[in-house]
Amino acid sequence: MKKVADLKIKMFADGADKKGMLEMYKKSYIKGFTTNPTLMKKAGIKDFKAFSLDILKAIPDRPVSLSVFSDDIKEMEKEALEISSWGKNVYVKIPITNTKGEGSYGLIERLSKKGVNLNVTAMLSLKQVQGVADAVKNNVSCFVSVFAGRVADTGVDPVVLMTEAMKIIKPYKKMELLWASPRELLNIFQADDIGCHIITATNDILKKLELVGKDLDEYSLETVKMFHNDSVESGYKI
Repeated sequence: MKKVADLKIKMFADGADKKGMLEMYKKSYIKGFTTNPTLMKKAGIKDFKAFSLDILKAIPDRPVSLSVFSDDIKEMEKEALEISSWGKNVYVKIPITNTKGEGSYGLIERLSKKGVNLNVTAMLSLKQVQGVADAVKNNVSCFVSVFAGRVADTGVDPVVLMTEAMKIIKPYKKMELLWASPRELLNIFQADDIGCHIITATNDILKKLELVGKDLDEYSLETVKMFHNDSVESGYKI
């Protein structure tokens, strides 16, 4: 089995809690950061720009993905250009469509031609991956974020889909496939096995890296002890 040191995939931390982000920033194997509106809401962020500028000041040397919020394509473009101006390490997150299902390929192409580094997000199909590849080509650095975890939630094997996605973007050297929404630590190893460039995961998953290589019999005993201790503390009797 591979060790953490053997992994070639770049690991990004997914979150919007400053304390947690800085905790991961101290770890050399964390190569970047991603955020999204849902995580920001959960973290209680009220002022998006103030939060973003604060994080970019604290993390100036690794990619940080920040999302547009508008549902209007024209407004998305304005927001993207503003966000991009906040730092050289900023990757602007653009959803693959708006809530009406209108594709953002034209917007993605325009932004790529203007030199905006992109993180195209919320993709679940190979058709979408192909559309982004056609729009961006080699204009700028672009993370192609496929929500492999959500693909798996539908009963589809994400490894097969992500393997095909790698083939689609292979001709474009500035494009990197990002395995998003992982459900378990094993996904990091699956993504690494197919040559996926990046995986982004929450701190809860990333902290499980400490378990890699752990003796399974020892882990089994620890589990039994946990159950026993909890039953004793709860005072359960039959």
